[in-house]
Amino acid sequence: MIRWFCLALLAAQPAFAFTPPVAGSAEVARSVDLPLDSVTLPLGPWTAAGFPTETVEGHVTRTAWQTTPPEGFTTLSILRPIREALLAEGWTLKLDCDTDVCGGYDFRFAVEVFPEPQMHVDLGDFRYVSAAKGDARLGVMVSRTADLGFVEVVEVAPPGPEAPTRPAPVPVPEVTSDFDRPRVLEGLEFPTGGAVLDGAQPVLEPLRDWLKAHPERRVQLVGHTDNQGSADTNVALSRSRAQAVRDWLIAQGIEASRVSAEGAGLVAPRDTNATEEGRARNRRVEVIPD
Repeated sequence: MIRWFCLALLAAQPAFAFTPPVAGSAEVARSVDLPLDSVTLPLGPWTAAGFPTETVEGHVTRTAWQTTPPEGFTTLSILRPIREALLAEGWTLKLDCDTDVCGGYDFRFAVEVFPEPQMHVDLGDFRYVSAAKGDARLGVMVSRTADLGFVEVVEVAPPGPEAPTRPAPVPVPEVTSDFDRPRVLEGLEFPTGGAVLDGAQPVLEPLRDWLKAHPERRVQLVGHTDNQGSADTNVALSRSRAQAVRDWLIAQGIEASRVSAEGAGLVAPRDTNATEEGRARNRRVEVIPD
């Protein structure tokens, strides 16, 4: 049965915010409400030349849900009732695509979403919708793990005079040695422009130990940068940072075939690039288990 998750959520969001219907149970993983900001939304699939986008300014809400859908769920079964609700509310779909049609890896990392663990996007199984209604714009990213669904909605409406609501503080994620779900290697710091790992790396030891304890598992390392420098330079740098982690793991006895390294560059920041603290948080490596 499809449920509309309103309750306390509606009390915490502006009246215009779209609340997606999902099957099963759901909880808000993270929500932000900005009375005036800008968002860039894709209007077409990724191609060799990039993809068409639209940048809109206004009152921005961004909310991520983690859901526990019924057995046998798919990303399509999560997205379909959301798509139907949008159409019923008068939205016009601008883009409606799945992983390969969207453009796969390049599309995913060109679309801004919350970082792990609030929002997970499986590089091999996600769907995306962008829509318009009058001056309002909206984007929906849907993905999954084996037992959880993930939905993120970003909506831009004309700014209003009302006082903005404030999201609840985001809890600091616990340090964990469990890599069954995607994780950021918190505390693994790179200098601006650098990709060198010197000396002991206590941040990487839990990942090394987990891989040794689970010899059947593989991981993908995805590097990210701040916005200093050109896009091409940052893609290369982010790949080098992920490769530096991979090299360290291999030197610690992990088989090379179990670890791959990719670079996303500057396209998926998890914090502002306007401050040094924010840029430091954006210089990171994520672990995605296969």
